[in-house]
Amino acid sequence: MIENLPPCPKCSCEYTYEMNALVVCPECGHEWVPADSEGEAAGERVVKDAVGNVLRDGDSVVVVKALKVKGSPSGIKAGTKVRNIRLVDGVDGHDIDCKVEGFGAMQLKSSVVKKA
Repeated sequence: MIENLPPCPKCSCEYTYEMNALVVCPECGHEWVPADSEGEAAGERVVKDAVGNVLRDGDSVVVVKALKVKGSPSGIKAGTKVRNIRLVDGVDGHDIDCKVEGFGAMQLKSSVVKKA
């Protein structure tokens, strides 16, 4: 439960209340998800790894499950460390741009890595 509920962003009503994961305004009926303290309030895109840690540009990550790489006889093994990642708006959920040693530049999904 949130201690101090924010006022309604549409009508500035102070009498908002929680309903499950939403905050609701009783005057205008507006419903919204309250912003996290990790940057979502400022409109920043928050990327989290497989265990819920927030990722940032320049972090090092470890691959948590074996990945097949198209055109390569062997894939990326679980436990492979990837340094100096870059967060991007990728295609099909691939939101990490990086260089994997032995494979070169590629994009990974944040759901298959954890922060090192």
